[in-house]
Amino acid sequence: MEGIAGYFRFDERRTSMGTEVRAGLTTFIVMAYIIFVNPTILSSGPLAEAGPPFIPVAVATALVAGLLTIAMGLATNYPFALAAGLGLNAVVAFELILGRGFAWQEAMAVIVWEGIIILLLVLSGFREAIMNAIPLTLKRAIAVGIGLFILFIGLVNGGFVVSTGRVPPVVPAGILNVATLTFVIGLGITLALVARRVRGALLISILLTTVIAIILNMVVGPEASGFLPGTAALPTELNGYLFDFSLDNFQTILQPLQPEFLFGVWANHGLLIVGLVVFSLMLSDFFDTMGTVIGVGEQAGFVDDEGRLPGIRNVLLVDSVGAIAGGAFGVSSNTTYIESAAGVSEGGRTGLTSVVVGALFLVAILFAPVAGIVPAQATAPVLVVVGYLMFTIAREFDWGDMDVTFPALATLIVMPLTFTITTGIAAGFVTYVFLKIVTGRAREVHPLLWVVAIAFVVFFAAPWIQSVISPPPPPA
Repeated sequence: MEGIAGYFRFDERRTSMGTEVRAGLTTFIVMAYIIFVNPTILSSGPLAEAGPPFIPVAVATALVAGLLTIAMGLATNYPFALAAGLGLNAVVAFELILGRGFAWQEAMAVIVWEGIIILLLVLSGFREAIMNAIPLTLKRAIAVGIGLFILFIGLVNGGFVVSTGRVPPVVPAGILNVATLTFVIGLGITLALVARRVRGALLISILLTTVIAIILNMVVGPEASGFLPGTAALPTELNGYLFDFSLDNFQTILQPLQPEFLFGVWANHGLLIVGLVVFSLMLSDFFDTMGTVIGVGEQAGFVDDEGRLPGIRNVLLVDSVGAIAGGAFGVSSNTTYIESAAGVSEGGRTGLTSVVVGALFLVAILFAPVAGIVPAQATAPVLVVVGYLMFTIAREFDWGDMDVTFPALATLIVMPLTFTITTGIAAGFVTYVFLKIVTGRAREVHPLLWVVAIAFVVFFAAPWIQSVISPPPPPA
């Protein structure tokens, strides 16, 4: 025990074994959904035939997340967890495989290439230099924007707000079913426990809300409750819930690294098209991680007065390897998760939190369906409260300087509204450079921010450029 405490520097971070384990369990429960959501996006519905096989994707999703999160904890001593990135997997599924006819192995090979580029940027020091070049106000805006993003995700996952596809684009859903009612009850429990400063409030809230969900689901029945199938229900028997270690369940691993896919994708789809896709994915991966690390690091109190995270090179190194590993294992790029903020809110301050999360992902391979019992409505209240806690960083803003604070506002508003971290960061960077130019203060812009702003303009234009150069094939 003393060796573990010394390695993870418990005294320096003012934490304990119990706190770190509890924080790790909280983070895992909040993000365990990815084990099922990732294969659902990549391997079901219209991708049932064209995408990678469902069960191997679920297995590899848990395996890669577990190994990388443990590596993050041991190499950095920060409570950051990694898993397959939502958004990036949607691009792979719907833009590359369905939209442009890439074989799934080719699409994952593209992920490997963008990961290699990011790794080279980390090794060269360029990625860290960009993070250090960002003004402190924009860094804080990124953290606040991620807080709003997490809060909004919680409202969506809880079923409390829905997209309409018209004006207004988002409306309160109201209490339409038992699942939404469960979210409201869970939010009340979470707020009460956090307000009373109960130790382990977030984890207790998730567990209590899950029990309530199971009871309500049994009373009204799965069809009427509104919970996703398989959630909020106890397994009737253990048979079928244990993992089968046959080789078929590992078949996606390393397929994208075969030369016919890794190099063939460039020949089959053209250097320019693949290059634009790699560029867009790289920017998204690059700045999603940057935003998450800044946001969660700020929340945990890790950053210094300039908003810099000590030892960030190792964090970025593990994260860049995550992109390569995710592509190689056929599960899409693995990236640092904003849900890490849940564990930080629970008191997690060291890499032991990450080790616990990673170990639980590996265990989840054995009991994956059991891990899916917790419904989204039980974790959504935690996301809402964590988002609020991150939003409180906004008190540090000085609204007197428009050419800094308007880009900050653009960042924290655009991020949740577009449902992407990268787009919010892009809006902030581009408006920051623009306002510095029109106010005659262009010399105050760090040279690297000019490069990034231009890159983001290309990022915004990339879909149009791709459509002009090579329109997607018409639907069959």
